[in-house]
Amino acid sequence: MITVITGASAGIGAAAATGLSRLGHRVVLVGRDEGRLKSVADGLSGSKADVLTCDYTSLDDVRRLAELLRERYERIGVLANNAGVMSPRRQITVDGHELMIQVNHLAPFLLTDYLTDRVDRVVTTCSRAGRSGRLDPADLSRERRRWNGWLQYGDTKQANALFTVGLAKRGVSATCFHPGVIRTGFAADTWLMRLFLATPGYAKPPEHGARTLVHLATQEDGTSGAGGYFAENKQERVPAGMSDPDLAERLWTASARAVSG
Repeated sequence: MITVITGASAGIGAAAATGLSRLGHRVVLVGRDEGRLKSVADGLSGSKADVLTCDYTSLDDVRRLAELLRERYERIGVLANNAGVMSPRRQITVDGHELMIQVNHLAPFLLTDYLTDRVDRVVTTCSRAGRSGRLDPADLSRERRRWNGWLQYGDTKQANALFTVGLAKRGVSATCFHPGVIRTGFAADTWLMRLFLATPGYAKPPEHGARTLVHLATQEDGTSGAGGYFAENKQERVPAGMSDPDLAERLWTASARAVSG
């Protein structure tokens, strides 16, 4: 089985690649740094891994990746949308979008849309931070609202859950999950993450965060729970803001417009 994992050069993505490779999946590791990806690939004990680079801050690069995946693989068993970023500083990409909304939502939206017809299931790394989201499909980059790094991050994680709802409505076996607070380099320069990391026993290793991704990629939950949000291998209820089908459709329309071109 071909399994594509984005954000696979370290952390949850690399840990998930290790687990899925051991289960017989042929993993395709996607990330920005080819050297780090090859290092992960060399450390796998299962099937041989493929390595592909992509920079999610460029939608053209995402299109290039999508076309390459279509050329190489007739069928993709699992697409794991795991790449993500948190920035306390507002940044704008070459495509004109705020960094986090592009990397965390628009880029995986574009990639998934290109590949939907040949992917069996989609698993997206979400977060409980989505519960704090106040997403406005007409203002994805928060140009007309107060901007704060964690507020914007919450919006993007809310978008991950709503995208999952939208995919399920279109017949895709799509799920998303909360990995927990994981001891990686993610958001390491923010005071909140420094607090989490300094609290004994609070932050977990990447292998813990990857468990639910591996579960959804391999177990019946990954299809029977389509549209659902999971944590610790179990489906959880989420606020209406993360599950409302009407909001999911408005986000879908806005996202399709944002990545067109």
